[in-house]
Amino acid sequence: MDVQLTGKNFEMNSSVREYVGKKIKRLTRYFNDIEEMKVEITEENTRMPKDRYTVQITLVSKRNILRGEERASDINLAIDKAVKLLARQIRRFKGRLIRKGRGITAEQAKEEAIGKYEQIGDLQQIVRVKKFTVKPMSTEEAAEQMELLSHDFYLFANAKTGKLNLIYRRKAGNYGLIEPEVK
Repeated sequence: MDVQLTGKNFEMNSSVREYVGKKIKRLTRYFNDIEEMKVEITEENTRMPKDRYTVQITLVSKRNILRGEERASDINLAIDKAVKLLARQIRRFKGRLIRKGRGITAEQAKEEAIGKYEQIGDLQQIVRVKKFTVKPMSTEEAAEQMELLSHDFYLFANAKTGKLNLIYRRKAGNYGLIEPEVK
C-alpha cells in the first residue's frame, strides 16, 4: 500500500507522521484491499479555532474510492475524527458488499437486524429515482442553476466537452467539479 502524506501551510514533523501511521493502520484492519492512501493536512488561520486543522484522507482500492474530511482545533483530534469517519464508511460499505454477496435485499437485512438487535443501524436503500433531461451548459451556468435550486450538487452536460459533469459545493463555500473518465 502506497501512503502519501502532504501538508499545506503545515510543517509535517516526525511525531505527526508516526501518529498518522499508527491511526491509518486501523483502517487496513477493516479494509485490506487498499492500494493507495492519501492523507492531506491543512492548517488555516481562521477566526474559529475549532476549524484550524483540516485532515482529508482518501483511500483507493481496485474498485472504489472512499474519502473523509474532518476539521478540529487540534491536529491529533482532526486525524482521529477523519479516521473514525472513514472506519464508519468502510464498515457500512463492507456490510453492503456482504449483504449483496449473500443475495440479501435491504428489506431482508433490516428484518434480520431487527430480529438480532433492537436498533437497525446505518442500513440505507434507494427510496426514490428521479429522471430529468440534461442540457448542455457551461460550468458557470451549472453553478448558477445549482444555486437557484438550493442544491449542494448539480449534474449537467458540459457544453465544451459534451460529457456529463457534476458540480458541487465544498465545505469552504467554493465549488468542485467532477469530470468522470471511463477506463
